[in-house]
Order: sequence, then structure tokens, then C-alpha cells
Amino acid sequence: MNRGAANDDDTELDALRSQAAGGVPDALFRLATALVARGRVEDAAVHHHRAAAAGHAHAQVEYARMLLHGVGTDPDPSMAVEWLLRAEGLGNPVAGYHLALIALGNRLLPRDGSINGRILAAVQHDYPPALRAAAIHFGRKHNDGDQATCMRLLQRGAGRGDPVAALLLAERLHRGEGCMAQPAEANGLWLQLARHGVPRLPDITAPLPPPAPPRAAGPVAPGTLAFEEALQPAPWTMHSQQPRVMQVDHLLSADECRLMVATATPYLRPSRVVDPETGQADARQLRTSSDAPIDPVLEDFALRVVQLRIARAARSELAQAEHLIVLRYLPGQEYRPHRDYLPDRVVQADRPGAGNRRRTICVYLNAVAEGGETEFPVPGVRIAPEAGRAVVFDNYTPEGRPDPDSLHAGCPVRAGEKWLATLWLREHAYRTF
Repeated sequence: MNRGAANDDDTELDALRSQAAGGVPDALFRLATALVARGRVEDAAVHHHRAAAAGHAHAQVEYARMLLHGVGTDPDPSMAVEWLLRAEGLGNPVAGYHLALIALGNRLLPRDGSINGRILAAVQHDYPPALRAAAIHFGRKHNDGDQATCMRLLQRGAGRGDPVAALLLAERLHRGEGCMAQPAEANGLWLQLARHGVPRLPDITAPLPPPAPPRAAGPVAPGTLAFEEALQPAPWTMHSQQPRVMQVDHLLSADECRLMVATATPYLRPSRVVDPETGQADARQLRTSSDAPIDPVLEDFALRVVQLRIARAARSELAQAEHLIVLRYLPGQEYRPHRDYLPDRVVQADRPGAGNRRRTICVYLNAVAEGGETEFPVPGVRIAPEAGRAVVFDNYTPEGRPDPDSLHAGCPVRAGEKWLATLWLREHAYRTF
């Protein structure tokens, strides 16, 4: 920033501070928002807190999010819930959206039917992350009316400036998913996104997942939000009993695969692995991919639902999952034979109460032109990538010991590229919400 711009910046902040000096909640909120934009998050947290305490609902939501993730203040998820409940009581549907997001973890709030009602209220408010989540939910359905609803919601989200909704919409328009193919409209969206530095997604297609099993309360009517469907564990095929290796087909929809790629793409960097001797991150040639660990701050409701679905497919809880990691392998890249369980020193340094990585689930996000299989040398199992297909395997023996036979590898990609999402599942709860 040049000196003139810095002076303008200081002048603007001085004016905002002057307006906030009287303690007017809206002035405090505007100052806090400006401070966040400038990266001064500690100062912002103080002013969001003051505005929140004075009854400003938007400040209550923002301060709650800072408490939830420890941004500008010490993390306090329980207090974050209290502030969100206050804001929801003032009629703020965005607060309800974040309460629903938290409730998916079933730790600070019960994972019950209030989730659907809160997301519906945020959809009716045209809150873009809620529109996107509802669209992806309906996009898994076989009913033509639900597919049309998915398209309408993506259009509303894109119209509200959501680039991920626009990316998902463009893919559907291009392929005629849920509509007649409209390549000209898809190209127009891609051009608009490119002008804002948003690249096209890789080629991802997948059949619709099978319908969810009927609920005890009866079938879900078309047009109904029922996020509890993500709790139904998908059936798996057993490839090996020792080590335990399973396969789940059609776990994720094309929209869900595209969502993870779109979320991860801006954050990709060369992969690093943990050195088993030192416990330190090491950029050796064991893994030559790029990856994007998804920080919880980046997790929206839709991405949390996908992770819940993945965790349940592995017969685990979302709370047991380490943070999602999305990987991209280009031609020639691979992950050489390795094991996922961690050295004890690493476990002790990172939430030791959660224990070690008991189980791993990897989901392929696209079909690979050639290569890229996941191989288990000991049982002689090799699983080919298909979009939405998951590989589940145990890193521990049934007796509760690290299993050296869980050795596995990501075979080299010989043509095309491979996108993969991984959740490492601990023995006990790892996440706080």
C-alpha cells in the first residue's frame, strides 16, 4: 500500500472510531467490520463484542464466529452458541444457519429436526450459503421437481454473488443436469467467473446416488429439506478382512464432488507428510501431490453435511474426523506405500484425548483417465477411482493396535488428474463442534 492509500485508510478508520465513540451499536459494528477487512482481528473482536452486548444482532453473529474459531480472541465454542441463540432470538436467520452448522457435529447442540427449520429460514432470507446447501441437497434427489428446485436455488445463489453456486450451476447447464443442456449460458457464467479469477472445475460427472432408505416417520415428500438423510450409512463391499478394506460406491453426488474441488482449489499447495521418526512435516517425495487442508473457518453448512455423510459411511461420527483434506494428483504424481496411523509424539501434541487414526476414508472426486488406483499390497487389493466412490480401511487391528498390514499407496496417475478427499477418523472425538 502506498503512503497516500495508507493515509486514506487511517482517515477512514479515524472517522469510524469517532462515530463509534458514543457506543452506538451500528457504529461499533461498522468499525469492527472495517477492522476485520484490514486484518486487525483482535481490535475487531473487542468492538464486535461491544456492539453484540448492546444488542446488535449482526455483531452477535460475527462475534460468535470469532469465538467459534478463535479469531481475534480465545476460542470459546459454548459461548459462541450463546451469542448465536441471542441473535436468533432477535430474528436473525443467519444466526440460525450457523447454529444448524454447529448442530451437525452433535456436540454443542443436538442434531435434530431444528437443523432443517433453521436452514429453511436462511434459504427464505436468500442467504447464499444456505441456498447452496439446499440446492446440493435437492440435487441428490431423483424427483424431477427436486432437480428443478436445485437449479432455482443455484440460480438464486449465483445471483446473490456466490461463485461456488455459479460454478455448480454452470456445470449443470453445460451437461443438462436437472435441465435442458444450455451450453451458451454455461459459457457466459464461466466467462464472468474467469474475469474474477475463478477457474473452471475439472470434468466431474457421477450418477445420482441411490435414494435414501425410508425413514421411520415415512418417505420424504419432494421439496422437503431432510438433512438427517446424511446420517444413513451407505452400504459397503468388503475387499479384505485383514486388514479391513471396504468400498462404497455412489456415496457422493457430482455436485458434492464439485463443491469440495471448488472449495479446495484456491488453497492448494505442495503436499507434506509427517516424518515417522521425528513427527515433523516433511516435503519428501513420498507424496508428490498438491493438497488443501480445509480450515474450519472455510467450512460452510454444505461442506459439513458432505463430511457428515462421509464419516457415517465409515461408521464414525463427524466429531471424530480430523479436518478435511482435498488432494490433487497430476500425471506422474503418486503417494508411495505408507501407513496412516500417527507416531505417539504426534498424537500427544494434537488433542491426545482423541487417540490415534483408527480408520481412514478417502473419496474420489473424479474419474481418472488412467492410473491413480488405491493399492493395499498385503491383501493384494487395488481400487480404481470413480467420482463419488469411497475407500474405507482400518489402521488398527481389532485388538486395538496399529496394523502394519494397513500399508497402502496412491498409484501414479498416468493420464489426466486425480482429485481425492480424505477424512482421518480418530478413536474418540477430535472436533469441538
